[in-house]
Amino acid sequence: MARGPKKHLKRLAAPSSWMLDKLSGTYAPRPSPGPHKLRESLPLTIFLRNRLKYALTGKEVTSIVASRLIKVDGKVRTDTTYPTGFMDVVTIEKSGEHFRLLYDVKGRFTIHRITPEEATYKLLKVRRVAIGNKGVPLVVTHDGRTIRYPDPLIGVNDTVRFDLEQGKITDYVKFDTGNLAFITGGRNRGRSGVIVHREKHIGGFDIVHVKDSLERTFATRISNIFVIGEGHKSWVSLPKGKGLKLTIAEERDVRRKQRAAEQ
Repeated sequence: MARGPKKHLKRLAAPSSWMLDKLSGTYAPRPSPGPHKLRESLPLTIFLRNRLKYALTGKEVTSIVASRLIKVDGKVRTDTTYPTGFMDVVTIEKSGEHFRLLYDVKGRFTIHRITPEEATYKLLKVRRVAIGNKGVPLVVTHDGRTIRYPDPLIGVNDTVRFDLEQGKITDYVKFDTGNLAFITGGRNRGRSGVIVHREKHIGGFDIVHVKDSLERTFATRISNIFVIGEGHKSWVSLPKGKGLKLTIAEERDVRRKQRAAEQ
């Protein structure tokens, strides 16, 4: 009988968004309990070793984070398996680099470098609106934050712009048709487009229809939608591809054009 929390994660059971190969070891770093779920997070070890290639081994990652060089959302993190997740800002001050964790169009975590100005804030999806102790209104966000005294117009599924230095909400955008959204789960993870329509299903999952800039429409559950801007303008810069999913034939044509340009 299992006693206590699980400590290990087999490599084949790791999320595909980490892009780990099958044969270099039996195990993968299991993310610590934290603000993001295991299958929606990326441990710092994989970020520094497999993605940025700043370390060759797990031991080197340990010495990097123990030197207090890595900040996540403005706070130093010394846990090698700290779970960074969607919209988190990772800062390496020694090299002056800032990254925002986003998904590429294939649904994998991508390294997206951002400017120091953009690294001062992040977007948070509101999961819950509640009244706390002594009648204090609060919102709970997708990364486990509880923010007190929010704007009373902020509702569930809305997105707030959160200043990491002050720890305050500076702006918000409603979940509404005509606003720009990013897909954070399901088959369409990593795509972005404008919300066209919301189907309400009593007792089931609400379905949202989204149209991208190539006029292609797709649908996903409301839990996978993350509003990232008002109208067509995004509040955060998007990674390569800008959330546009191309067909295999279109990808091939793009590659051929690039090769022809190089020659």
